[in-house]
Formats: sequence, structure tokens, C-alpha cells
Amino acid sequence: MSKKEAETLVDASNLILGRMASAIAKRLLNGEAIVVLNAEKALVSGKKHSKIKEIKKFLEVGGVKYGPFHPRRPDRILRRTVRGMLPWDSARGKGAYKRLKVYIGVPGQYKDKPVGTLQEATARLRGGYTTLGELASEIGWKPVGES
Repeated sequence: MSKKEAETLVDASNLILGRMASAIAKRLLNGEAIVVLNAEKALVSGKKHSKIKEIKKFLEVGGVKYGPFHPRRPDRILRRTVRGMLPWDSARGKGAYKRLKVYIGVPGQYKDKPVGTLQEATARLRGGYTTLGELASEIGWKPVGES
């Protein structure tokens, strides 16, 4: 693979986090380079209140000095979710993880390029979903522009 391989752009808007992460992990292991845009618009299924409670309980584990360290930004949370679905201990898994880029919003270099979606991860907007950005702001992430 060359350094300038073709990147597949995926818009995370209205995609369920876990399903999207597993589909992305499979494609990364097959050698594809993937760029995920709008990470803050990815959906987490379940009631918002219970998800926030669950995440806050999880964040109590560890400490500031020694870890384990937990991400609070939506792009980092999504990236970490994909990492959990890769064989991280092998060179193949680490190489796949390096081919993944995740952004909040759409950076200037990707504005004019065609963006795709993952049909298998699309949410049927019936049930209770919360965006990753809302969950991240509840656990301490402050979007740029807010103080």
C-alpha cells in the first residue's frame, strides 16, 4: 500500500455507534483507509438518562495520575470504540487502526469530496437514541466556541 492510498469518507450522522464501529473495523482489516466525519452526530441507542448514568459510573474507575484514561471527546470515543473491535495486540490490528481518521464536523480538506454512509448501521429513528456529542458534553467535553 502506498502512502497516498484512496480514503473512504463516511458520514457518521444517524449511524448507530456500535454497528458503525464493527463495519469500519472489518473494512480497516481488509486494508481500506477510512475517514469518519461528523463523529458528534453518531447515535447511541438507549435512553439518554440511563446511558449518561452508565458512562459516569464507568468514568469513576481509575485516577488522573495512573489511569485508565477515558476519552471524553466524541471523535476519541468513536476511535476507541473501533479500536475495541480490532485485534489490537497484533501488527495487523495496529496497522488497521493507523488507517482510521475521525473528525468532529467536516474539515476543509474534505468539504468538496463525495461522502458515503454505511447502510448496515443506519438508525431507524423510532426508538430512544442520543447523539455522541450530547453524551460527551454530559461527561465533560466542551465543544469549541463554548466556555
